[in-house]
Amino acid sequence: MRGHNFSKFTPSEIPKGGFDELLKLFLELLNYTSGDANEALAWMNELDKQYNLTNDEYGMGDFIEDLKKKGYLDDDQNNPGGFKITARTEQSIRQSALEEIFGKLKKSGKGNHSTTQSGQGEEKNADRREYEFGDALDQIDMTTSIHNAQINHGINDFTMTERDLEVEEKDYKTLTSTVLMIDISHSMILYGEDRITPAKKVAMALSELIQRKYPKDTLDIVVFGNDAWPIALKDLPYLQVGPYHTNTYAGLELATDILRRRKTHNKQIFMITDGKPTCLKEGNKYYKNSIGLDRKVVNKTLNMAAQCKRLNIPITTFMIARDPYLQQFVRKFTETNGGKAFYSSLKGLGEYIFEDYIRNRRRTVR
Repeated sequence: MRGHNFSKFTPSEIPKGGFDELLKLFLELLNYTSGDANEALAWMNELDKQYNLTNDEYGMGDFIEDLKKKGYLDDDQNNPGGFKITARTEQSIRQSALEEIFGKLKKSGKGNHSTTQSGQGEEKNADRREYEFGDALDQIDMTTSIHNAQINHGINDFTMTERDLEVEEKDYKTLTSTVLMIDISHSMILYGEDRITPAKKVAMALSELIQRKYPKDTLDIVVFGNDAWPIALKDLPYLQVGPYHTNTYAGLELATDILRRRKTHNKQIFMITDGKPTCLKEGNKYYKNSIGLDRKVVNKTLNMAAQCKRLNIPITTFMIARDPYLQQFVRKFTETNGGKAFYSSLKGLGEYIFEDYIRNRRRTVR
């Protein structure tokens, strides 16, 4: 069992029995155990001994049975006596992350992307203009158009021409394709500081936000260490750091390839990292250098940032470390791409990404 620090939990904050309260704690622990239900339950038993989570009427065994009955746990056929989480639990983890980081959001209609421009959108605004060939018929403001006809041609012999017609402008709605890159190099858990758990929470919250509020948008998750590869949203709770260096180039290359295949005009990359690039793949071998800023690694990564700029793909970098070499690299990287960079604490990571996601969604290419 891996060691975790639960000092933030005090007796006044610990749930005191009841399925719903215990479920919240269980879902939180699953973030730290990378979806390992057995380890999360083991920690709950330890916390129960210390803080009396359960009582004589409702014990930990009752809680486990309820988890199974309500569809949160299944028996693990590959581990007799063990459990595994279900798709419902994965969904609950994403929802919990959304509520924790972004607050509770109500489901809205498809394609809900407000912009500063108007066009053939969904929501009417106060603007009116003369009819132009090609305007949709449902945009014509009939009340105003009839009024214009009466003024222009008189009431007794009613006549309406194209010049009498006015159309209602509507707020133009955009779609956005986003790739969220997550650094899973070893430094994300180095020196006892857990940086991967908040990064996972942000990814899960962002995915839940898009599915609820912007269902026509796309979100792809790319993880990068020595190599880069995509992962499914359902696999986010199980994400773990590996014994990897940081191949930022590979992550950007894959993210760009994904966005090239998207048909939307608005495309963006979010990158969560705590380290400078230290690795490249050359054929079947890896070129690695963790000391300082390696010219070979950095320049190739900057070339990829410049390529993203040519493709109109801004990159927003969220740095969750204050390494001077990292800051030096990110300043040059952001200048090359024309994107943005934030020095974010682990606590504020979700808020930064949420605000920037909404802001970037307002870009429109027409």
